[in-house]
Formats: sequence, structure tokens, C-alpha cells
Amino acid sequence: MKLNNISELYWYAIYVKSRHEFHVFERLSSANIDAFLPTMERLSKWKDRKKMVSFPLFPGYLFVHINKSYNNILTVLKTNGVVRFLGISPREPEPIPEEQIISLKRVVESKELLDPYPYLKEGQRVRIKRGSLAGLEGILVEKTGQHSLVISVDILQRGVSLQIDATEVEVV
Repeated sequence: MKLNNISELYWYAIYVKSRHEFHVFERLSSANIDAFLPTMERLSKWKDRKKMVSFPLFPGYLFVHINKSYNNILTVLKTNGVVRFLGISPREPEPIPEEQIISLKRVVESKELLDPYPYLKEGQRVRIKRGSLAGLEGILVEKTGQHSLVISVDILQRGVSLQIDATEVEVV
């Protein structure tokens, strides 16, 4: 019988109270919990000024990198603003494949113009051939003559799109 190695770290998605993403991220980081909050910058306009403001890429969600021990899960759940872990069953957090988090981090770090995109399960998987995002994999979609690479996070049933030149990708 094979036992799960409880010391292995996995990424998990957590659902947080509305507009509490940045506060929860700070609280988790202060508690030495590895957390990831993907953000995008948008120009916000007010009557008297314009300013670039960071917004969560997936409002209401962020990611934690922990081992699946009772104490770690409880520590995250007790963090002010955290509602629950995401998973197939309410009592069992579902790990997120490492590749999905790595892809999200690369896209966010690239500072490219990001556009939240509906979750896609079907479509052709492609890989970017060259440039700063070479090797990145996602789903190729076409919208009004423009091509986009969509990176999906299965557990959230959400994704993010990035405009690309379709000639810069190859089929996986």
C-alpha cells in the first residue's frame, strides 16, 4: 500500500471574500505561507485623473503552495477573509497541476496585455515557438480575426487570454 507523502507541496485554489484578495494575500504571506495572486494592470479613470491600478486576474480567488497536512489547511482556512478551498468535494481540496501555475506566473510576469477569458476545455493546444514566452502552452482561439492563446486553470473553470500572432505557435 502506497502512502501519500504529506511533505510534498501542492498548489491549491482558495475562494476569498469579495474584494479581499490583496488583504488575504498579505495575511498569508505574513504567516509565511507561499501565496500567488495573479494580477493585471488597467487604466482607471476618475473625473479628475487617470491611474494604472492592479486588479486580481481571477476576482475572488488566489493560490497557496502548501503540503496537504491538517494544520496547514486549517491555518489557511483560519486566515481572515478566506472562505474555502476549491475541490470536487467540499472537504477535499483539489491540487492544481504545477504547469498551470507556472504558465500563469510567466504570463503575469511578461507584462503583456492580459484579458480574462472564459474557461475553455475544448480547442487545439498550442505552444509558443519564440520570444519571451517560448515554450508556453495553451489553447489557440480566434476572435474577430485576432488570435489569442488561452491558459486555463481547470479548478477555477477560468482562464486568461493573451493576443498572439498565430504564426508564432506550433501544435502540441
